[in-house]
Amino acid sequence: MMESVRRLPRLTFGADGIAQGARPLPTEVAVALSFNGSTQAVMMATPADLADFAYGFALTEGIATPDQIESVETVETPKGIDVQIWLRADAEDRLKARRRTMAGPVGCGLCGLDSIEQAVRPVAHVPPSTFRMTPEQVNAAVSALTAQQPLHDITRAAHCAAFWTPSGILWSREDVGRHNALDKLVGHLVRNNRPQGAVILTSRVSIDMVQKIATLGAPILIAVSAPTATAVDLADEAGITLIALARSDRFEVFTHSDRLTKAAHVR
Repeated sequence: MMESVRRLPRLTFGADGIAQGARPLPTEVAVALSFNGSTQAVMMATPADLADFAYGFALTEGIATPDQIESVETVETPKGIDVQIWLRADAEDRLKARRRTMAGPVGCGLCGLDSIEQAVRPVAHVPPSTFRMTPEQVNAAVSALTAQQPLHDITRAAHCAAFWTPSGILWSREDVGRHNALDKLVGHLVRNNRPQGAVILTSRVSIDMVQKIATLGAPILIAVSAPTATAVDLADEAGITLIALARSDRFEVFTHSDRLTKAAHVR
């Protein structure tokens, strides 16, 4: 498997002059996601957790459910990695309906979709649950996120998506692309009988991130950065509790605050 980190020579300019050295940087690889022999997307991604990526992308993009995936094989090529996903015959119609032809830069979300209808497709509704969090748990979850980012610690150039339960953060995935990190986390969750919990993101919250989390069915989304106004509208429609601008001692709630218990008095 290709390396996720490479050390490259660099010069440091500072008050003490110029110093030679090396800097660890994340690897960015062209990853083709091929379904039943046809490439549906090419994403620039970190070459790790690619089976999770396949399952998560298939689900969150409306291509296939986990039980419709028969096999996943990763094939390295001279210019990248081809992740070959084979689906059951009953997923063919959905595959055609969600056809994508895209070369996705890491900051891209909805680029490459070949119709407006696909970009603004109806959002899934999160099923009712008894899952709740206290403000103290939200703060603790955000604090715990720091220890879940080894790739970011080394390179300072990766996003993280993590899954929190009352037992703490159970799983996390990192990638140079924020959408990729979330898809990898979703893929791992659906392959491992996901419990009820909250998704935590190091990135901003855009409409496509809400769509992906709604498809997963997570009732609470916590983000370190801010959401877009449209993402707030969509989270409200989907029934997701959207918490953003979260730090270890404060956060802002934009939708469905009823999932926060023992909340402090609202001024």
